[in-house]
Amino acid sequence: MTYQESLKLKTRGHGHMQDLTGTISKIVAQSGIKTGIVQIFNVGSTASIGIIEFEPGLEGDLPAVLDKLIPPSLSYGHQQAWQDGNAHSHLQSTLLGQGLTLPVANGKPVLGTWQQVFHLENDIKARERTVVITVLGT
Repeated sequence: MTYQESLKLKTRGHGHMQDLTGTISKIVAQSGIKTGIVQIFNVGSTASIGIIEFEPGLEGDLPAVLDKLIPPSLSYGHQQAWQDGNAHSHLQSTLLGQGLTLPVANGKPVLGTWQQVFHLENDIKARERTVVITVLGT
């Protein structure tokens, strides 16, 4: 069986993180699937999906570390071609990834105590995002 829903998220721009764990758990429960997988996918190339302990320290640390690894201030080929200021956003999103797959057991996503699913806006401005959640199984 397959079940799918799309979420609409509003972001505040670069570095804005949102905890999706509760919403994903509700969608898995609504699906009626007890055993399988749930796939979470951000539609777009400048935002990321991942797992972290969602707490204020890490909520600030992750974007800061990404900006050190892939700084907004460098001269990237994308910037030279498009002049849109978001080359680092594409690269940061590529590094983290736009999707995530979790096991489903007993009708719930399998996550550890300190694991939460997050959405991270890597782009330079606020956006409305679509996240597709697909649950597969029996």
